[in-house]
Amino acid sequence: MQPTEESRPTPDPGAPLVGAVAIGRNEGQRLARCLESIAAQGLPAVYVDSGSNDGSRERARALGADVVELELDAPFTAARARNAGFRRLVELRPGLEYVQFVDGDCELEPGWVATALAAMAGNPDAAVVCGRRAERHPERSIYNQLCDLEWDTPIGEAEACGGDALFRRGPFAKSGGFDDSLIAGEEPELCYRLRRAGGRVLRIDAPMTRHDAAMTHFGQWWRRTRRSGHAAAELWHKHGYRGVQGLTRIAASALFWTCLVPALAVGGAWVGALFVGPVGLALGPALALAAVARLVAKVRSHRIARGADTRAATLYGAFCAVGKLPEALGVVQYWLARARGRRTRLIEYKGAGSAEAR
Repeated sequence: MQPTEESRPTPDPGAPLVGAVAIGRNEGQRLARCLESIAAQGLPAVYVDSGSNDGSRERARALGADVVELELDAPFTAARARNAGFRRLVELRPGLEYVQFVDGDCELEPGWVATALAAMAGNPDAAVVCGRRAERHPERSIYNQLCDLEWDTPIGEAEACGGDALFRRGPFAKSGGFDDSLIAGEEPELCYRLRRAGGRVLRIDAPMTRHDAAMTHFGQWWRRTRRSGHAAAELWHKHGYRGVQGLTRIAASALFWTCLVPALAVGGAWVGALFVGPVGLALGPALALAAVARLVAKVRSHRIARGADTRAATLYGAFCAVGKLPEALGVVQYWLARARGRRTRLIEYKGAGSAEAR
């Protein structure tokens, strides 16, 4: 239900000036829920649209948001959209102190902004505060469930946030904002620069947003995972292995499991056949399978320790192992495009879009 003027909270004149930037592309009803959740917390909203053709812009205006339409003169990226939204929000609210970024497929949890502001007040060196993102419908598919488990990260000082987070205006503006050119991984890249400048990224134990992944097919999960590999490779190249460590570990791990482990299988088979005979051919594959099984067990154990049930933890571990292949393909895709002097376009997993070099 759209909030009425009577139902909208009245901002406290003495409270910090906060605004929200929502971004989206053909999010439909998800966008309506997103903007309604912003209005319910009394925040002015800027919606940035990246070429939607489903009436998103009209829907956003009807819900009271200021709408920015990205031009076609540059590739669409979430980073570019957020930066454009921030600039517009500052124009509308010159005294802005904080900005809440939220993706159009998410909705803010009630009371989140007040909770995040309290965390900011208690941590003056915090540049970013984020909380718990949860899936809206984890029961609808195993892929939604995998996302819900992925969002469950440790509380406390963090390396990076996701697309939903409350930023302090000063450090954000001083950093130059997100890197427009990145098709993924723009949040950890920005957080790396903020941390280098002395800011902190805090993840607090509070519900922040509800996300609607709407993933029902294996191909969607595959494209999303390949995008992670691409982002990992690009940030490794941009900042070095010790830069954005969370993502660069993804790239290194993907290459290890898709290159060295198969080499172990082939080499072990050759050595086994050489010293044991035909039966020794099974040695290499057995070693490789044992290594994969150990990986699955390790991830499964970690997820159980974080509160996941046995089935969900096993599923997550298995998909982490399978995901090494699309991650590695994303890494290779980045380097091939770079070698050709091209950039990869946006990799979308919800629609029919896929990445292409240009």
